[in-house]
Amino acid sequence: MLDLFYRGGPVMYPLLFCSLLSLTLILERLIFWMREEGNRDRRLLTSFMELIEKNDLGGAKEITKDTRDFVIRVLVCGVVHREFSLRDALQMSADEEIGRMRKYLPILDTMITLAPLLGILGTVIGIIRSFNMLGTLGVEDPGMITAGIGQALITTAFGLIIAIAALIPFNYFQSKVDKAVSEMEKFGTNIEILVEKNRNGADVRS
Repeated sequence: MLDLFYRGGPVMYPLLFCSLLSLTLILERLIFWMREEGNRDRRLLTSFMELIEKNDLGGAKEITKDTRDFVIRVLVCGVVHREFSLRDALQMSADEEIGRMRKYLPILDTMITLAPLLGILGTVIGIIRSFNMLGTLGVEDPGMITAGIGQALITTAFGLIIAIAALIPFNYFQSKVDKAVSEMEKFGTNIEILVEKNRNGADVRS
């Protein structure tokens, strides 16, 4: 493996950087999502929604005071600022949570695109060298020329391996973000309906 790396030429060094950076980001996002899943509290979310339905906003805020569940945090923010703009408060808090979830994903996406391009660049450089050698040596030693072209293709292979290895986790993390967004939207809509229902009920009683 080390021999292949050195045979690939100088472009292998930026490819190595891409691979290490991609691996670091993948591990960081894996730890992040493991922590977020561990912080989910669906029982507390159910209790919170029940208290909101009963119009016990004080009780709802009290039981969720120290929560780390991102869905509950968004809902609490909306409830706290309901007198100003419930929808805007929900959107602002959701945007903040989504920003945390999408952190580093643009960099990982860049690595997926950059690695194959660097691989192709290494191949092109290698082929240019092979043709220069062909112009110098002629066709007396075709084995040397084909060996040079084969060596040039090493960078393309490494670039593709990095991109493929990073693409699967990237799509997984993106699907986790999409699922989280869908869940926040669903419960956010429920909160809007419940708060509006309670408000209308209070107006009717008055």
